[in-house]
Amino acid sequence: MNRRNAGLALLALLAAGAAPVSVRAQQAGVYRVGYLSTPTRESVERGLDAFLRKLRELGWVEGQNLVIEYRWAEGNVERLPDLAAELVRRKVDVIVAPAGSAALAAKNATSSIPIVMIFPSDPVEMGLVASLRRPGGNITGTTFTPGPEIFGRQLQILKETIPRASRVAILSNPADPSFALQVREVEAAARTLHMRLQHVEARGPEQFDSAFAAMARERADALLVNGTSTFLAHRVRLAELAVKNRLPTMYSFRESVEAGGLMAYAVNMAAFVERAAVYVDKILKGAKPADLPVEQPTKFELVINLKTAKALGLAIPRSLLARADEVIQ
Repeated sequence: MNRRNAGLALLALLAAGAAPVSVRAQQAGVYRVGYLSTPTRESVERGLDAFLRKLRELGWVEGQNLVIEYRWAEGNVERLPDLAAELVRRKVDVIVAPAGSAALAAKNATSSIPIVMIFPSDPVEMGLVASLRRPGGNITGTTFTPGPEIFGRQLQILKETIPRASRVAILSNPADPSFALQVREVEAAARTLHMRLQHVEARGPEQFDSAFAAMARERADALLVNGTSTFLAHRVRLAELAVKNRLPTMYSFRESVEAGGLMAYAVNMAAFVERAAVYVDKILKGAKPADLPVEQPTKFELVINLKTAKALGLAIPRSLLARADEVIQ
């Protein structure tokens, strides 16, 4: 009998050792979070720091009761499906997906693991959630814009900066799932402002030079860079090309302005990413994504780089500087 009990105990130990890592981790009070992001880590460091800081405030400490599996697409949207599949195979407890492209890749990879999205332009139209109030399914989180008015505001600010501007180039990445939606919204805003758009596409940095050459041929007066994570990852290069080609440029991320871009009108990414930590906290404590309403931003900020304006030979109107949330000297 003693030998039989000892044998059963040995089998139990072996079975425990063979259990999935995520199961053993949860039994020990440790959870696994997958972080699926399109750009490089360096390009979103401020937002990531805010996310981790908020998690710590809520009692989740990386390396103690939380393990984070990072997957970076290095600016290549087309890598996201494979990276999302890796996280699913790792049996993470929740996936954090900044940007619509990452959220869609995660959605296509799993219908059971909870997903916290950040920044998709219109999660309902993209098919990520059923509605903002009642998402349904396994996805919730935050959305990047409250509607097309942000694009109208960006174009209005460009027009105020360069009153003579009538032709604006818009740089977009057709590989980004939010491409068609954002372009349609910008077109609607341009019609209202009686501005002509020049559509220019680039899937990655290898196409940037030809994209700016096309803008030069069409004599664009200004440039609007679409809010895709691909461009955030290569923000320094884009800022350099914009200055070289004497193109006043509006961006969708303040980080692009800090990298040398002229201006941005957008959500404060770091402040908004903090909200993702709140969703992760609720889900790890038992809440269902289907029952957590999607949040929309209520505050946008205008950031202007005067050093870049000087390099462009551009005088920023005093009225605009007075309204700016931050002016980089």
